[in-house]
Amino acid sequence: MTLSKDLPRIVQHANSIIPKRLILSYITDWVFIAGIALIGYGFSRTLPTHTPFSLTDASISYPHAKHETVPTSVMVVVSLIAPGVLIALLSLFLIPGSSSAASSAAAATRWRAKIWEWHAGWLGLALAVAGVFMATEGLKDLYGRPRPDLLARCDPDLEQIGTYAVGGLGRVLPGAPTLVGWGICRNRSKTLVKDGFVSFPSGHASFAFAGLSYFSLWLCAKFSVAFPYFAHSPFSQDLHSRKRETLRVQGAAPPVYMIIIAFVPWAVAFFIAASRWFDHRHHAFDIIFGSAMGMVFAWVAFRLYHLPIMRGAGWAWGPRNRSHALYKGVGLPSQVGPENWAYAPDVSTAMENDARGTDLESGRRDLAE
Repeated sequence: MTLSKDLPRIVQHANSIIPKRLILSYITDWVFIAGIALIGYGFSRTLPTHTPFSLTDASISYPHAKHETVPTSVMVVVSLIAPGVLIALLSLFLIPGSSSAASSAAAATRWRAKIWEWHAGWLGLALAVAGVFMATEGLKDLYGRPRPDLLARCDPDLEQIGTYAVGGLGRVLPGAPTLVGWGICRNRSKTLVKDGFVSFPSGHASFAFAGLSYFSLWLCAKFSVAFPYFAHSPFSQDLHSRKRETLRVQGAAPPVYMIIIAFVPWAVAFFIAASRWFDHRHHAFDIIFGSAMGMVFAWVAFRLYHLPIMRGAGWAWGPRNRSHALYKGVGLPSQVGPENWAYAPDVSTAMENDARGTDLESGRRDLAE
């Protein structure tokens, strides 16, 4: 049977199973993620703090490069749109894996699993980039740190130093710096007023590392790119009584080409961040801090929606329980209910088999086999 013939039946079957409250809860998630992004956009349109600066400060005396190595539009495509497209395609065509026992499940069941993995992948990616975008733009406006090329943007009127001096001892102590306000600049365009004082943190670095670090973690999870994992037995700590061969077969290193593929997104993120340095758009600390922000948001978003890389067999966490999809009160043990629509019992069994006896709560494996 072709997918085009099965799709109407699959959609009808899925609609009959997915609780409306559960659908509403995830629509609410998307609305809040969009709201976070809109708040970030609002911050990006707000004039930042114009921190006073010194005309003799070498750190803001770099030339202004009119053309960026990685324009913002290219950065968004590479860090958000491309990972989103690849997550969708890989989820639809490679999940469940061909070696999984889930391949014998019904077509509708397999497609529910594919669609949920796609949805969970997109939720994490969107949350990571929206969250870091809002945080970055808010910090830019709050700190108002001058860019390394501020003086080139400013074109200061040197005859008006006394008029716009706001601090420093330069007027009374020879050789001391004098701090001036941005009004001394003859250039009053957006290049200075809005963009000249948003150096900290680097938006390119934070956004790139949020989207591409998340995608790298997602690839590591889906293709089992991780350090071989050897957990302690829940029954005994005495490993001398076990055969050495039994211990060695608990894990193996992934193929090198898979490691390279999984870490290509990180390499791209490093290049985007480095370009902000040699384009004189950010100071070193701005780039380092922005990169760290992006990685933190990526890790948090990944862990919210996906099982641990070494112990989760590549799967996302299941959907929430429909009875408390919007709110989980005190005393309820878990967000997940027994009706997990994304995976029918046969798929759940396949997932457990794929994990090879892994205890997802403790990370233990059965070494008695």
